[in-house]
Amino acid sequence: MALFPNEAGHLPRILLLGGTSEIGLAIVSALRAPAGSEVILAGRDEQRLAAAGKTLPYRVRTCRYDAVDTGSHQAFADEVYGTRGLDLVISAAGILQPQQDLERDVRRAATMIETNFTGHVTTLLALAARMRASRRGTIVVLSSVAAVRPRKFNPVYGAAKAGLDAFARGLADSLHPSGVRVLLVRPGFVTGRMTAGMPPAPLATTPDAVGAAVASALDRRALGGRVPGRRRAVVWVPASLAGLAVALRLVPRPLWRRVARLRAARGQRALRGAVAARPAPMATSTRSRPPGPGSRGSGTGQAGRTRPPRAARRPARRRRPAPPGRPARRR
Repeated sequence: MALFPNEAGHLPRILLLGGTSEIGLAIVSALRAPAGSEVILAGRDEQRLAAAGKTLPYRVRTCRYDAVDTGSHQAFADEVYGTRGLDLVISAAGILQPQQDLERDVRRAATMIETNFTGHVTTLLALAARMRASRRGTIVVLSSVAAVRPRKFNPVYGAAKAGLDAFARGLADSLHPSGVRVLLVRPGFVTGRMTAGMPPAPLATTPDAVGAAVASALDRRALGGRVPGRRRAVVWVPASLAGLAVALRLVPRPLWRRVARLRAARGQRALRGAVAARPAPMATSTRSRPPGPGSRGSGTGQAGRTRPPRAARRPARRRRPAPPGRPARRR
């Protein structure tokens, strides 16, 4: 089944939840949607939504959407789905705040969980019901590599993404008989507006790279090639994260606590090589000696340095008394 039905007079409709998301906009820009497709940018800031819409080569309209206002999500889904339906839903709403700020004000932690997890669940459940009834459509859910194993530096963010990741996999299984497809996206560290000021982690990626990878997975030719019914369900960006994620699950917990930041294998080899190439430090003695001829600071060089004979420097060895009846040994 093609991403966008090739029906006479049908113009695809695309909904982006989190309409100012850099990754979400990059996905929409990378799609090869037909000319005249309609893109709906849903978010809170009307001015930013309008500015984002000008960067897209499609017909764009905006609508208000608040991820934390869960009581309005059913009415929002009914209104935006309408009678024409939706061909593609991209769930990209999300925020990231420093863990220290969350600990100082726990209400911020609640807002992050509602934005990154609860709001996705309530909105997608309402939209999935309509898509299941029409038996068509695709849902893209933006998860994260942080969902695989949350780190101690951002446990709230990792927990929210882990919950969203599990929900998306369960939703995919639920919608499978209806033909509605769910694509789960797990990017690594994405350099962009949300991570500004943070040092990039190894295997970092960009919004454009994520957009290209998702668009490729959504393309009909990328849905398993010539094997009928075979489709990609999870997209890792970059693709090498898939193998790394397996290793992450096997790291013992005591060691995981000590990991400050994930390192790529190349970075680990470079670090070991630099340590191996470093010259060994010279052994120094902490024993103090009185200055004498040839010692440092006496004005005499090594040539004038005099040392007592080795026998004189060796401490006298105590001799054991000879057993009765045996003459003493002489050296």
